[in-house]
Amino acid sequence: MTHTLLSRRPLEGLRILVLVGEDYEDLELWYPKLRLEESGAHVTVAGSMQGRTYAGKHGYPCTSDAAIGDMEASDFHGIVIPGGWMPDKLRRDEKVLELVRDFAAHGKLVAAICHGGWIPISAGVYRGVRVTGSPGIKDDLMNAGAIWEDAPATVDRHFVSSRKPADLPAFMAAALEVLAGVESL
Repeated sequence: MTHTLLSRRPLEGLRILVLVGEDYEDLELWYPKLRLEESGAHVTVAGSMQGRTYAGKHGYPCTSDAAIGDMEASDFHGIVIPGGWMPDKLRRDEKVLELVRDFAAHGKLVAAICHGGWIPISAGVYRGVRVTGSPGIKDDLMNAGAIWEDAPATVDRHFVSSRKPADLPAFMAAALEVLAGVESL
């Protein structure tokens, strides 16, 4: 039985960028990272510096594989933006905003959970997009022109969003479904 499960890797060959920074929401980074990897995707975790270890809100460490400044959207099939307090700092980095704009402009997965929505808001890519997120950023989302929904996961084309850690199963089911339709870069 284990042999059959391990042979199903529907995202083999896909490359996904996951953002990390101080005070990221631990589950919102690790759950997507591990689900993507078990589905066959190659995950690159990028922070402000390569090889730096960042502490999650609950103390779980994550060491970045790469520096955000060295990343290009053209090298990836999608981006996952965890929540926590991290997005409030990262959205001030013009390279982060440029990356998210490029992912959005090329119809690639832009997946944000909880406060992760702050980054697409600052990138200006949510106008007219159906989204959900932490109730704490509902007004920010609506003021950015997004169409708010209170749902465990919302999918609008290549945009996937969720509200909180408890929504991670729905968030990743939606993200994996969007990625399953991806052909190549």
